[in-house]
Amino acid sequence: MSKNIISKQEAFNEEIIPHLDSLYNFAIRLTADESDAEDLVQDTIVKAFRFFDSYEKGTNAKAWLFRILKNSFINNYRKNAKKPQQVDYDEVSSYYESVRAERTDTTDLEHLIFRDMMDDNFSKALAKLPEDFRTVVLLCDVDGFTYEEISNMLDVPIGTIRSRLHRGRNLLKTELYEYAKKRGYTDD
Repeated sequence: MSKNIISKQEAFNEEIIPHLDSLYNFAIRLTADESDAEDLVQDTIVKAFRFFDSYEKGTNAKAWLFRILKNSFINNYRKNAKKPQQVDYDEVSSYYESVRAERTDTTDLEHLIFRDMMDDNFSKALAKLPEDFRTVVLLCDVDGFTYEEISNMLDVPIGTIRSRLHRGRNLLKTELYEYAKKRGYTDD
């Protein structure tokens, strides 16, 4: 390998690789599927390496990566939305066996520890949010990005980010109100 390729690889590893966990966490929230999230992260890393020459060293690598990931997700979503729905016969035939196998209790410690922290009601409420609102809520409230960073990632004015965040939080609040009431989190 040439010296330029080696130095590009070293710089890439130094700037980009530390953000893989954050990328995967964001991808899993967007896709709601581990396999799709892994594919999305892989696609993002390939694109980031291909266009790494256009990245300015010392700038916010995480925001740059999140923008690539989100754009890839949107492009994949649009491409898949145009495809007719397909069913793989092998998956359908094995579905029955997998459901039957899941009847036993899990001993997965992580599942036991975290199952009450973000249960199905919250996940479903989050999934009901329109994509633009869900993305901003996740980036701000879960991943801790600033409005400016989110604005740069999504290529949207800060005012729009604030508006989407406000509306997304209100939609989420509305979706979760009955859930909170049942759990005793409200005064009503």
